[in-house]
Amino acid sequence: MDWSYTIWIPLLPLIGFLIIGFVGRKLPYPIPGLIGITGIFGALVLSYITAYKYFFVVNADMTFEPIKAVETLWMTFSDKLHFNMGVLLDPISVMMLVVVTTVSFLVHLYSLGYMKGDPGFGRFFTFLSLFTFSMLGLVIATNLFQIYFFWELVGVSSYLLIGFYYEKPSAILASKKAFIVTRFADFFFLIGILVISYYTETFDFLTLNGMSESALASAGSTSFMGMSVLALGLTLAFVGGAGKSAMFPLHIWLPDAMEGPTPVSALIHAATMVVAGVFLVARLFPMYYHVDGGIVLSIIAFVGASSSLIAAIIATTQMDIKRVLAFSTMSQIGYMMLSLGVSGYDGHHGLGYTASMFHLFTHAFFKSLLFLAAGSIIHAVHSNYMTKMGGLRKHLPITHITFLLASLAISGIYPFAGFFSKDAILDAAHMHSPIYFWIGWFVAGLTAFYMFRLYFRIFWYEDREYHHTPHESPLTMTVPLMILALLSVVSGFIFFYILPFGTYITPTGEEFHMHIDWTLAGLSLAIAVVGIFIAWFMYFKKNNKAEKVANSFGMLYKWAYNKFYIDEIYMFVTKKIMFGVVSAGWMWFDTKIVDGSMNLIGNTTVKTSYAIKKLQSGKMQDYVLAVVVGAVALGAIFIYIWTR
Repeated sequence: MDWSYTIWIPLLPLIGFLIIGFVGRKLPYPIPGLIGITGIFGALVLSYITAYKYFFVVNADMTFEPIKAVETLWMTFSDKLHFNMGVLLDPISVMMLVVVTTVSFLVHLYSLGYMKGDPGFGRFFTFLSLFTFSMLGLVIATNLFQIYFFWELVGVSSYLLIGFYYEKPSAILASKKAFIVTRFADFFFLIGILVISYYTETFDFLTLNGMSESALASAGSTSFMGMSVLALGLTLAFVGGAGKSAMFPLHIWLPDAMEGPTPVSALIHAATMVVAGVFLVARLFPMYYHVDGGIVLSIIAFVGASSSLIAAIIATTQMDIKRVLAFSTMSQIGYMMLSLGVSGYDGHHGLGYTASMFHLFTHAFFKSLLFLAAGSIIHAVHSNYMTKMGGLRKHLPITHITFLLASLAISGIYPFAGFFSKDAILDAAHMHSPIYFWIGWFVAGLTAFYMFRLYFRIFWYEDREYHHTPHESPLTMTVPLMILALLSVVSGFIFFYILPFGTYITPTGEEFHMHIDWTLAGLSLAIAVVGIFIAWFMYFKKNNKAEKVANSFGMLYKWAYNKFYIDEIYMFVTKKIMFGVVSAGWMWFDTKIVDGSMNLIGNTTVKTSYAIKKLQSGKMQDYVLAVVVGAVALGAIFIYIWTR
């Protein structure tokens, strides 16, 4: 079967980017947006065709063999190491094509209404198309260098979109913060790529994942700090993934990234870019599992669990609705990382891998819905803060219902999408370690609480008098909300019962059927219901209960509200220690010793030249005098020596 058409999936958004960027930015509304939507719609159609052909035609026998649809040589490093560009189709890349194009198309459509009247309308769609191209190039990458190439291009797109409102100092600072933190993490990713490729002599994903345990042990026989070099390389690659996916302690850029337009938050910082780290671990999962007995997976599980818990605690205290959703994103991605970290490799033991990908799939819909609904709310009241909201159910009926459905989905209420994927993660965690299960269980309760804290504060709590009467968003914004709401309701049910996710996406490609452990599911449902009830009790009607509870927690609440002062710790380390001590010492050495030595040589040369410059005055009489004096001096010396 000819798969060469798949190259057009990333190329169509790229063409849209080039057209808008060069000739379309200054065209009147809505032409730049329509150009961008046309490109992503073409990619969407091709992605759905590809998914149908891959899952139901070519692999009707459920083998799901990887396919290199397109591959071309890009750069040669040595006889064995070369950098190719191509399209790799396998279950997770095809699934990601569907997720990225679906959410991106709906965000493009939503942005037609949200960005209407913005002077940067054309520029916005230019950057949005560039991001979509970059993300699609990342998920279809055939090798480590291709994924890194698009990984960095995704980072550039994120920087441009976070700093879209460049006249705002806070947006510029946020974009620089995101760029610097993720570039710091990407430096380790690059080192990891070099280490892995040096010892395995390949960049190719299929070759890397196809290596046997003995071959991996032989390639990584050299050890460093108690780990094999391959385990070290995989750990460094995970650092890059942790930075992109905003895992603790590299998460500090994500809340500030909310300075970008809300559709950006939905696309980049909820559904696509921030799951790139999860996708990277899944892409190299056979290596992560087999190298050094899966020691790196233990690190991934710990980072995922701690990130999920810390973010959920912080989210319960924030008042900016987009920041609540940002920390919620960090928490849910922590779930995905935890699930990969506790996963086995074959049979039912590979549940963690499948559950992680399942949650990535469902989370993309309900989290992008939450962000787009938040955009509709902000569009109506011109504020991000819950303290300036209340009673909006009367003014925003569609936004109200869709936000409620998304909140039920992320809280894991049956039969909404989040229930099935979250339950599978908790099941996998319980199989691996009761500690991770109870952390995930507690986070499930916190998730339900902070989401319904948001819901009740925004849509109930009090009937406020607004300066202007809020109104529902236009159809270009509400239609994407309704589509995503439908997906948030039915996608989990469909891909658990009708088209079982475990049939299509597993670590080994061998299908297994997920089932619901109703004992564990009952526990998670119970804690979610408790979280919702507490939120209802505290925030359904205006009262001072929340203030009393916050005061009762004392310093813990203050620490959580201030995000555990992690940003302040970074500032102390960078400003006081790195700049104030380490850099200050190097600056003194550089200015006093290095520059001082160079300045001394230069000054000595200048002074010497001033002293002898009269020897070359250009006057004939001076030269004659010098010759005469020299001759007399030489004669005197000669006579003195002759007469002795």
